[in-house]
Amino acid sequence: MKKVCLFLIITVLSLKLLAQTHTAPKADVVVKTNGEEMKGKITKISDKDIHFIYTGETLEYTVNKADILKIIHSSGRVEMVNEPAQPEPERKKESSAMTGSPVDHHNKIAVLPFGFLVDRQPGAEEVGYKAQEDTYAFLVQHSAGYNILAPRTANALLIKAGVTRDKMRGFTMKEICDILGVEYVVDGTVTQNKGAQTSSTSGYDNTKVKRDDNDKVKNVSTYGSTNSYSQQRYEVSVSLAIYMDTDISIYNQTHKAFFTNTDGSYSSPLEYLLKRCPLYRK
Repeated sequence: MKKVCLFLIITVLSLKLLAQTHTAPKADVVVKTNGEEMKGKITKISDKDIHFIYTGETLEYTVNKADILKIIHSSGRVEMVNEPAQPEPERKKESSAMTGSPVDHHNKIAVLPFGFLVDRQPGAEEVGYKAQEDTYAFLVQHSAGYNILAPRTANALLIKAGVTRDKMRGFTMKEICDILGVEYVVDGTVTQNKGAQTSSTSGYDNTKVKRDDNDKVKNVSTYGSTNSYSQQRYEVSVSLAIYMDTDISIYNQTHKAFFTNTDGSYSSPLEYLLKRCPLYRK
């Protein structure tokens, strides 16, 4: 009798457990970069964050994608959000990498002041700072998942460390990354050369003839005006390079503006290069 009762109890418990397994929905698991696991349901995923509700709760949380390593969906599909940092012994095996990226550098970007050359000679520094700000503004809009250092902060840190533009060649990119506390640095140069010069001339003459009553020429007066117009055109190109904090270059390209212009604008080639760099996200 006891054996029958024990069998019935085990059967009931097994059926109850089986029913719970089939009725309870499997949770989504969000694994953060610090190792923390969040179990529940993902309600929304955007370019910069996800919306999440813990199992058994109703309050919705927003989590920045920069803090997420991967998502294990309830279907079993694994979605990598950020690449995990390799263990230090593995990073040392790479011939180009001397040390691994510090944790606080992960997914952080800084844009350096651009160089500016006019007819192969150093130009105004203000143009280089403007190109730095334009690059920052573009990446902020199109680099989801990355934290980008503001140009003013980056420049202040560089100046305090003695890394001015004319002395920058004396520092490795790893040293600059360590100064700025970032994983990637964007470096660039705007080159402007004088192209064809266009000119035009226009003028007119106006002659008045005054005659007397006998139709003889009495007086002749002539008026004239000539206008000359000259316009200088420029050939503009942008070079863009991206380095990691391991001194590895992951992008190095140059693009020339398709058409010469009269104001020396670099916007078109700069945007062309940024849209094709590894940090770009639509």
